[in-house]
Amino acid sequence: MQRISSAVRFRRRLATTVATLAMAGTAFAADPGLSNTEIVIGNTLTLQGGKNAYGTAAHTGMKLYFDALNAAGGVNGRKIVLRTLDDDNKTATAESNARKLVQEGAFILFGPIEGGPSAAVAKVASELKVPLFGPMAGPPGLRRPLQPMVFPVRAEHRDEFRALMGWGKSTGLKTVAFFHADSDGGRTHAQNVRLLATELGMELVLPLPAKSELGDSDYEAMVRALLDKKPDMVFNHGSPGPYEKLISRAKAAGSKASFMGVNSGSSQIVKNLGPLSQGMVFAQVVPSPWERKREIAREYQDAMRLAKLEGDFSYGGLEGYMTAKALALALKAAGRELSRAGLVRTLESTSFDLGGVKVRHAPTEHEGSRFVDLSMVARDGRIIH
Repeated sequence: MQRISSAVRFRRRLATTVATLAMAGTAFAADPGLSNTEIVIGNTLTLQGGKNAYGTAAHTGMKLYFDALNAAGGVNGRKIVLRTLDDDNKTATAESNARKLVQEGAFILFGPIEGGPSAAVAKVASELKVPLFGPMAGPPGLRRPLQPMVFPVRAEHRDEFRALMGWGKSTGLKTVAFFHADSDGGRTHAQNVRLLATELGMELVLPLPAKSELGDSDYEAMVRALLDKKPDMVFNHGSPGPYEKLISRAKAAGSKASFMGVNSGSSQIVKNLGPLSQGMVFAQVVPSPWERKREIAREYQDAMRLAKLEGDFSYGGLEGYMTAKALALALKAAGRELSRAGLVRTLESTSFDLGGVKVRHAPTEHEGSRFVDLSMVARDGRIIH
């Protein structure tokens, strides 16, 4: 038998070692934003320099969860690094932020709020084949048609509309007015409301499309329409600032309609309307952050108290916390050999219980949660469920 020299044996061992190390490192080198110790998450969020209450609260909730997670060792031995940019509630800025975050090495995109910015980030995710997890907005375009890279957590606005209209019907209300953005997304929402009205034996008698900038004459025209059509109930799909102005002007003009709303800006509307908000019903996509009926709410409250933030319980904070927890569970389930493709496969084959709120995605339907709860404004201004 021919003897192999020690030099040849050394070269073979070296080649084997290099190949082994290369194979071991592929999971870390295959996609940006991954190392042996970190996962970089790219977050463009509507903070508006701290003026957007919901965005600021959501960001606090995200960091609350991720900071505690990192302190406990992270996910499968890796710490979460959250890189956040403020999109100022501008679609173009959200798109630019998303591209910048990916270019600078984010593993995935995460957690935008507001419909326009979320749709812009979804566009970038689809184009660059980077998963977008947990957009905190309810536009129908985030789910239909299926966007393979987009994974919502919260329920969509259509589920909120159904809950509000179902409650209205159960209390004897039959006709509906719907305040919505004068945009393609807003018109899709209006069509969903029309379909739901037919399904429930109700009638959409007054769509109220709103331009991005509304003047006194625009509000006056909408109030006249409300007084003329006399809808039993009115609700919105967003734009809390303009909607609260419409409510105050309509009530001052004598409208007897029951005003309701979706979760977006509900706390802001209640605060700014004061006594005018008494009796309003809102759909909520997370449990009450003040009550302890569900495990996820108790967990959030305990974490806030530990961080000495118990005076700042909020819907936005709980949604940010829940969305961060859902991502952490998905990353953990995907395992140590993490990749974008592997995360997508995991999301489409695994359901998660966040603590009384279940999240599910499937290869043909990225649904997220269907959780919707109803809340009402009490006489003392508290929001009760």
